[in-house]
Amino acid sequence: MKKTLTVAVILFALGVAALASERRDADLDRIQSAATVLREIMSAPDRSIPDSIMSGAKCIAIIPSSLKASFIIGANYGKGVATCRTDKGWSAPAFFRLTGGSFGFQAGGQASDLVLIIRTDEGMQQMLRSKFKLGADASAAAGPVGRDAQAMTDLTLRAQVLTYSRSRGLFLGVSLSGGVVKQDAADTTAFYGKDFSFRTVLNGEVPAPADADVLLQAVEKYAPTPRPVTHAGAEMHPVQAAPAGPPPEAALTQSSPAAANLDAQNH
Repeated sequence: MKKTLTVAVILFALGVAALASERRDADLDRIQSAATVLREIMSAPDRSIPDSIMSGAKCIAIIPSSLKASFIIGANYGKGVATCRTDKGWSAPAFFRLTGGSFGFQAGGQASDLVLIIRTDEGMQQMLRSKFKLGADASAAAGPVGRDAQAMTDLTLRAQVLTYSRSRGLFLGVSLSGGVVKQDAADTTAFYGKDFSFRTVLNGEVPAPADADVLLQAVEKYAPTPRPVTHAGAEMHPVQAAPAGPPPEAALTQSSPAAANLDAQNH
């Protein structure tokens, strides 16, 4: 009986380890796919996310191949990774799920890549909560495309989150209001070996493993971290020498009227 129980425990442990390994492999694929999605989107200057939006991004979340299926009642589901700016650069990736629903006369199904750009400190704080609803907890709007963002409306300018979608090669801003972003605890544990919170990971408190470099390098390329200007790199101006004063003799003769009168009496 004890031997049977021991074997069962060993088999269970092996099964858990295999499942964790399989989930971590899926996490690595998601990181690789997210980096590919960002590079491909940004490689088309006329239809990419504007540079002004990327440079001001507080956080960037990418969901490769989000599935949307609908027949009268629509639903969407996707798993992605997010990273936020810190004082030391972009944070290690945090894993999350996007779920949501919509109602309307629609039918069909498609897989699409989704990109969320968190633009404000308030939006970033919502992201750090590990769960928030687009359009309710954080205002969201379809983001403009193209290098020129002058066509942004007041609604877009005020939005905390700008959302984009790429489907069948077409990339455009899309409304994701109603979608719920929630941390994926199982994926977090599989990747890091510990169930870190969204806030801990996205605040930069967890070192980014080498497996995340492919994504973080892609993000840094299109949304570079501002570099502080050091004294060595500051522009130096030559020190201007103070103008030379009059010779001592001139100073004596021009010092005051009294001195001039005294000089005349001596002569």
